Amino acid sequence: MKKILIICIALFSYTVTAQQSKCACCTENHQAFDFWIGTWKVTNADGTFAGKNTITKIEDNCVLRENWTSAKSNYTGTSYNFYNAQKKQWEQIWIDNQGGNLHLKGNRVGNQMILISDEVLSPKGQKYVNRVTWTLNENGSVRQHWETSGDQKTWKTVFDGLYVKEE
Repeated sequence: MKKILIICIALFSYTVTAQQSKCACCTENHQAFDFWIGTWKVTNADGTFAGKNTITKIEDNCVLRENWTSAKSNYTGTSYNFYNAQKKQWEQIWIDNQGGNLHLKGNRVGNQMILISDEVLSPKGQKYVNRVTWTLNENGSVRQHWETSGDQKTWKTVFDGLYVKEE
């Protein structure tokens, strides 16, 4: 009887340990945006300082949290980025200290994460979409290119930044 009790305790301990070590968000899809993790100095396309950005993994590796601080105007923002397994897509929800928000959806293609918003209205009543592309460069830097379009054929650059990790 004592041996059966010891075996049951051992099996129970193994089962609990195995369940605790499972990582729900450790799939390849959940890790597709990990190239953006880090503390970054961000410059505009002309080389001027744009701001600092820190991207960390939170919630047991299920969420990337972005904390942006602009070089100008005390502008800050936070985004939450996650792989939506039900919809098989990445999503970003951005909120800033000016009351702005943005919801983007998409996936990684090669060395790029490409996320697009649903159609939104400008203050003048014009319909457009946002497209943000993060490109992992060979040297480990990341280019973030934010564009808008009213017809999804012609695109206007809103932001073109180069992320270089701080040492």
